[in-house]
Amino acid sequence: MTSTLQHTYPLSHYTDVLRRDGILLSIPDGAGDLEISFATDDSREARPHTLFVCKGAAFKRAYLVGAIEAGAVAYVSETDYDVDVPCLLVSDIRRALGLVADTAYGHPSSKIKVCAFTGTKGKTTCVYYLRSILAEHARRTGASAPAFMTGVEYDDGVERGESLLTTPEPFTLQRRIAHAVSAGCEHLVMEASSQALKYHRTLGVEFTVGAFTNFGEDHISPIEHPTLEDYFSSKLMLFRHCRTAVVNRDMDVAGSVLDVASACGNLLTYSLTDNTADVHATNVATGDRGLTATVHTPHAVFDIALPTPVTFNLSNALAAIACADALGIEPEAMAAGIAAARVPGRMEMLFTEDGSIVGVVDYAHNGLSLETLLTDLRATYPDRELAVVFGATGGKGVDRRETMGEAAGQFADRIVITEDDPGPEDAAEICDAIARAVAEQGHDNWQIVLDRAEAIRTAVRETTRPAVVIVTGKGDDAFMLRRGVREPYEPDTVQLERVLADFEAGRL
Repeated sequence: MTSTLQHTYPLSHYTDVLRRDGILLSIPDGAGDLEISFATDDSREARPHTLFVCKGAAFKRAYLVGAIEAGAVAYVSETDYDVDVPCLLVSDIRRALGLVADTAYGHPSSKIKVCAFTGTKGKTTCVYYLRSILAEHARRTGASAPAFMTGVEYDDGVERGESLLTTPEPFTLQRRIAHAVSAGCEHLVMEASSQALKYHRTLGVEFTVGAFTNFGEDHISPIEHPTLEDYFSSKLMLFRHCRTAVVNRDMDVAGSVLDVASACGNLLTYSLTDNTADVHATNVATGDRGLTATVHTPHAVFDIALPTPVTFNLSNALAAIACADALGIEPEAMAAGIAAARVPGRMEMLFTEDGSIVGVVDYAHNGLSLETLLTDLRATYPDRELAVVFGATGGKGVDRRETMGEAAGQFADRIVITEDDPGPEDAAEICDAIARAVAEQGHDNWQIVLDRAEAIRTAVRETTRPAVVIVTGKGDDAFMLRRGVREPYEPDTVQLERVLADFEAGRL
């Protein structure tokens, strides 16, 4: 989609930005006065006075030629393609892409308070919690509602829709920030994925607050992060452009994170267990349908009611509250915002009328997330059977099959293994790999039901005593990714709600 929010600059303005970053290698003499009114990396969007960015391992010269035919007057590239318009030759096209996009939209993050969360799990939940707090603050002050971007959906004040990436590519990201500015939003809350940070999608964005929520082994594969060290260092890149850093002191790697985060202008810590952290909770009480706690921040002490009974979401709530405190939000808005927060597909709770079955839909899709989910639910419902339905994605994160199988084998009573976005692989082979990991834990109460809808029905139908039935991996997704096609899929929440009603009515 094209945009009318880009600024007009001479080409020399872009060359100055690239030169200051140290990646500009050369530019033809006399090209600096060219007028640039639009920049893009999509040849289909090119128009007169466009600066075109040649990016991607699969880039073809034909794309550049097409952009020039549509009006592009200069291009940025790691390769000189010997065409009749000036080339801004750079040493790092990914950095150039972020900087050009930020420049084209007039550095919009300087005109709005952008808050970002990174971490292995909980990013989306934290965004929704902070968004709910900021929405309550906006309601109380008469301001515009906050903009937000997650891996599930986005609303930038002008456009809203389903997200394709956890963190968008640079031109999309900067457009959404610019939209939020044009809509009068005071705040924008987003996820910053390790891939986005590693490949400089967020380069140029000023983060008013950046939070590191937790860390565990995930996304280690040839197409993501080759090593755990690469994954960790990528996440730490968030703090290169933050005014205030927020860090979870409960992480095993907290010391290393704090060493890097301390370079930011301000630093806030939070913890579930350490009452010396800047933000912490006391008087935590858990019930079947939620938990309550007293929250302590540097500026206030107040009570919250969180509509989920698992303590890891209290950690996410503390992360959001720490960010809100850094933004100067009033405690009344924090408490009301947390109470009203809903996170699609994240710890969504469903109940039969008689309370015999608690249904949980969550997005946990790696071993650490599943282990945390199951152990928290075990602590909350110690006398109930824990039945879990899950699979693992194909084409990436291959280690999840083993780690999720191990977690389920150790902490669940009954297991139904099923498909979860098999992508380019065979779902049955993925399920077999998970089953092997489950069996290695000495667990024998498992079965494979490839059809996910039938797997959910099976998990509920075979319940014989008060139980918690957990369906995890896809959250609120309305598609199933098979062989490169996003096929329609009824979200887990909708399915589980209907199956629970059928169970209670004796229709299963």
